[in-house]
Amino acid sequence: MAAAALPEPVLVCVKGAAGSPDVLGDCPFCQRVLITLEEKKIPYETKLVDLSDKPDWFLKISPEGKVPVLKIAEDKWVPDSDVIVGIIEEKYPDPSLRTPPEKASVGSKIFSSFVAFLKSKDPNDGSEQALVNELKSLDEHIKNHGPYINGEKISAVDVSLAPKLFHLQVALKHFKGWTIPESLTYLHAYKELLFNRDSFLKTKPVAEELVIKGWAPKFNA
Repeated sequence: MAAAALPEPVLVCVKGAAGSPDVLGDCPFCQRVLITLEEKKIPYETKLVDLSDKPDWFLKISPEGKVPVLKIAEDKWVPDSDVIVGIIEEKYPDPSLRTPPEKASVGSKIFSSFVAFLKSKDPNDGSEQALVNELKSLDEHIKNHGPYINGEKISAVDVSLAPKLFHLQVALKHFKGWTIPESLTYLHAYKELLFNRDSFLKTKPVAEELVIKGWAPKFNA
């Protein structure tokens, strides 16, 4: 028997855009949660939070001041996208987005490798090659198991990777003039498959400039 559903519409706090907090912001972890809700056709409502001026009501439900945060009961909110998507999967198991354990870690080092390369000031520190190696590994997996990481159907690991790959693409092109190698043809096809899903299009930042603005402090640090 499925777990009791969340109150509807499902309420989730997400990042408002920097400088325009009434517009959906650029947080890849927030988008992951929203894509999950879209894929499962769950009615939801977003509360946009200005992270540069966090309101008192938000700090009461998220003392660490982090998004996303999901309301699971009256006066009970849960942070962390990993925890949130797990709760959603448990309470709304159909359609399933579960990824088999042996494939759940595919691409898991891409985001941290991207951030390391973005922040790097030394072209010889190996951070670019480390990212390329992770992307090659994903390309090889898609070649052998695609079009999605678990074959024909999208699953949670794809939902997690989609916004991260989007941020990687936008930020590295802007700040470093860097693009994913053209030779990684399966990865490029995978990326376009994800970016053209309705769930992604409905939840992505309204402009790439928001992504660039969001990453500027890390690049300039």
